[in-house]
Amino acid sequence: MSTKTTILPLSLDRVCYSAGGTRLIEDFSTSFTADERTIILGPNGAGKSLLLRLCHGLLKPASGTISWQGSNTGDAARRQAMVFQKPVTLRRSVAANVDYALGIRKVPRARRRELVVSALTLAGLSGLASRPARVLSAGEQQRLALARAWVLSPEVLFLDEPTANLDPAATRAVENMISSIHDDGAKIIMTTHDLGQARRLADHVLFMHQGRLVEEAVAESFFANPETALAKAFLDGELLG
Repeated sequence: MSTKTTILPLSLDRVCYSAGGTRLIEDFSTSFTADERTIILGPNGAGKSLLLRLCHGLLKPASGTISWQGSNTGDAARRQAMVFQKPVTLRRSVAANVDYALGIRKVPRARRRELVVSALTLAGLSGLASRPARVLSAGEQQRLALARAWVLSPEVLFLDEPTANLDPAATRAVENMISSIHDDGAKIIMTTHDLGQARRLADHVLFMHQGRLVEEAVAESFFANPETALAKAFLDGELLG
């Protein structure tokens, strides 16, 4: 999936977000560039999922700015996608779930058939094309959600804990699919609580605590020699308040 223009980098400048009078994201500044797989780490309640929703445009910041800096910023909403921890499936077949997304984009029917086949092949779901999507296993549903996102050729793909509660085999299948989507040219921005997964997938790490960006580093450096006491404690398995 190559594009001649880009919507990246995605820049956040002193972004804050509040709900119910409580500040949940505080003065968050960073920039997401192309190519790298960015993994967002942090304890439960750190604000990881909120950050993804802000970046994807599902939530609006209370203050600060979130901006797509590339040459096609007006088309940014169509060139990004998000897959949630609990996949959303429609009451129709596996193939029809993917076809629906293409129909919304007004892709011609003949072309849609080709793309559905490609997406289900990538997801390892070709043999289940006619099965009702909602009877799939949790791992299969997550791969279907990834296929439905990938088929729209997003330049940026946000993933919120995509393997939470999956068994090791299902997790491996989802991780392999994420790697394939990355190799196909999509920028991956993903949250996870699984340090092993972060080590396997990350090129770049953001570490959050209590709504703040505590540390940002190349993955190899972060895991080998974190610069902050909070990041070190997290990697050592300590419970952070």
